[in-house]
Amino acid sequence: MPTATAALLIDDDARLGALVAEYLGRHEIDVTVAGDGERGLSVLRKGRFDVVLLDVMLPGADGFEVCRRLRAAPELAALPVIMLTARGDDVDKIVGLELGADDYLAKPFNPRELLARIHAVLRRGRRVATRDRFSAGGLEIDFEAREVTVAGQRQALTAYEFELLAALARAAGRVLSREQLLDALKGATYETFDRSIDVHISKLRGKLEANPKQPRYIKTVRGAGYVLPRDAD
Repeated sequence: MPTATAALLIDDDARLGALVAEYLGRHEIDVTVAGDGERGLSVLRKGRFDVVLLDVMLPGADGFEVCRRLRAAPELAALPVIMLTARGDDVDKIVGLELGADDYLAKPFNPRELLARIHAVLRRGRRVATRDRFSAGGLEIDFEAREVTVAGQRQALTAYEFELLAALARAAGRVLSREQLLDALKGATYETFDRSIDVHISKLRGKLEANPKQPRYIKTVRGAGYVLPRDAD
């Protein structure tokens, strides 16, 4: 039998935690609940999880701080994160994305939508590339192992960042519009809004480029989109 998906819900709403655990449990997703950020990070380091459901409004360290610390930990950096919040403003979404969240869901939410989004981020993480590796100017991408190195140094990318970079690499030398990039990532039921791709591109540049303001790897083509050159030298 296939192993059930393991999810960690970090949320101080005990009633919501019980409801989410009960619903997802019926769909082969085992949910562990942590009531605050510090406890959640401790549980993450001790266990093995496939996805994190992270509330923004937490006692003590809020969800943004937890996400930042999670992404800074090499052993946790690639773990998919879906942020949950009662605040649905684009500013909050952008902050979450800039910190490395893979998706964002506003409360109250339909549990079926949460389930769909979990499946989507997991599909992104398990997608198999059509070729094994990509190399350009010191940037190395191992699609199967889902590893990215720059000048021999491994870079910790979120699942969404990896898929975005992989889409650019598979189309190396061709300009991809924001719409084409979103289309390449569709099936994710990702909640898109204006400039969401730009946020992730900015994060990628911060991790890959020696000088993000003068990028070698991910170049902007004004009015058209983004391109990853075949030869970044």
